Amino acid sequence: MGDKSISVVVPALNEAENIRPLVNEILAALGDDPDLEIVYVDDGSDDESPAIFAALAQELAPRFKCVRHQTRCGQSTGVWTGVRHAKNRWIATIDADGQNDPANIPLMLAKLLEAEKPELRLVAGWRTKRKDTWLKRVSSRIANRVRAAFLKDNTPDTGCGLKVFSREMFMKLPYFDHMHRYLPALVLRAGGEVVSVPVNHRPRTQGVSKYGFHNRLWVGIVDLFGVAWLQRRAKVPMIESIKGGEK
Repeated sequence: MGDKSISVVVPALNEAENIRPLVNEILAALGDDPDLEIVYVDDGSDDESPAIFAALAQELAPRFKCVRHQTRCGQSTGVWTGVRHAKNRWIATIDADGQNDPANIPLMLAKLLEAEKPELRLVAGWRTKRKDTWLKRVSSRIANRVRAAFLKDNTPDTGCGLKVFSREMFMKLPYFDHMHRYLPALVLRAGGEVVSVPVNHRPRTQGVSKYGFHNRLWVGIVDLFGVAWLQRRAKVPMIESIKGGEK
């Protein structure tokens, strides 16, 4: 595996129409990486997705794999499963609905690798020109402002599915349902840094959104207090010196 090789993790539920177009875009953006890996996590889809995943696994092996959940577990568990089964050091996450643009990933990876300690940096996408309904845009704007004021995570758009980070760092973060919305706060809590970069955003053209206003609102309130609780109890020591050790 190369030092700059990346695994692209895509949690998906009933996105049959979007699978092949998105995979083709990922290959177009990152196909020069000989160790590129695309990891889909099928969260119990009951449309044509399983058959498409099986075909892609044969066509694109070893660059493509699909891990299927026996029962539906949600997007955060999909991300966690995908990262756990990824082989490369660097991870990119992207939504399965085609609204995120894989062409942004190379620049985000470059931004990650320019850090003095890239293993401690999270590069988060920032949808400066969202192509969503007015209700989604307004509710997201309110949620981001409340979250930023409460958690001080210095991230204007935590809901963007495009993120790039190290597998090692992610696997050390506390896992809980809906954690994907709070990755910046969790990374800062662990002593890392977060950098947001503007990314392209596109309207959904196929399939149906799995999220609405109410199923985001109530769990978000509960999670907000939970993450704040974690922040208050975090202690990241500053090492003054280390003496002795292996020769």
